[in-house]
Amino acid sequence: MKKKKKVNAAILIIGNEILSGRTQDKNIAFISNWLNTNCGISVFEVRIIPDVEKIIVKNIRFLSKQFDYVFTTGGIGPTHDDITALSIAKAFKVKYGYHKEAFKILESYYGEKKFNDGRKKMAKMPITAKLIYNPSSAAPGFITKNVFSLPGVPSILNSMIENCKRYLVKGLKVHSKTINLFTVESNISKQLGLIQNKYKKFVDIGSYPFFRLGKIGVSIVSRSTSKIKLKKVSKDLMKVIKSKKIKVLKI
Repeated sequence: MKKKKKVNAAILIIGNEILSGRTQDKNIAFISNWLNTNCGISVFEVRIIPDVEKIIVKNIRFLSKQFDYVFTTGGIGPTHDDITALSIAKAFKVKYGYHKEAFKILESYYGEKKFNDGRKKMAKMPITAKLIYNPSSAAPGFITKNVFSLPGVPSILNSMIENCKRYLVKGLKVHSKTINLFTVESNISKQLGLIQNKYKKFVDIGSYPFFRLGKIGVSIVSRSTSKIKLKKVSKDLMKVIKSKKIKVLKI
């Protein structure tokens, strides 16, 4: 597919187990990195919500209008609390039921005798959805309009995500440059603000404190679709660093 300059996405994590702290999410970082590295798509928002139909419907409707793509994780399994597929069907007012192709895939995988009601439930989704094939456990994810629904189990999600690529319009990759300094944020905050204002249309600059080797430091991270602009920002930053005689930590 052709590239356009800026393509964005939101991630919607669905699951009571994440909110309760019982399960630690590993999907946000993986999806965000995969989208940027492989597709030039930037994640602009992440939400974590419970397995509640009204809340899922509300968030799907809102996010699908605000962003080019929405990626959901969790809630497409065989149990009673897996309600993502039904909620998405209701959000878009499309028919929910057995998806013919998904049903055939699962029936073939489990065999007729072991294809019980719980497993059949994983074939229920918006019936017009496009499938995201699953090489790990057969149960497919699905795409409804601009919403990509993936499982919550990280290993399965990781194995499936490449099958999303052909449905995505790619944007320009966001490059980043990090400079680690032994200083405090207040020592460079004014200069960072001036540099950010100078390149605000092209580069995002962030500062992130750290504690390493017994010393306080700051990581200055610049992000842009333009490598040329990144070099100019780095040059301006180095002028500030030299003028203040700040030590650069090389990693």
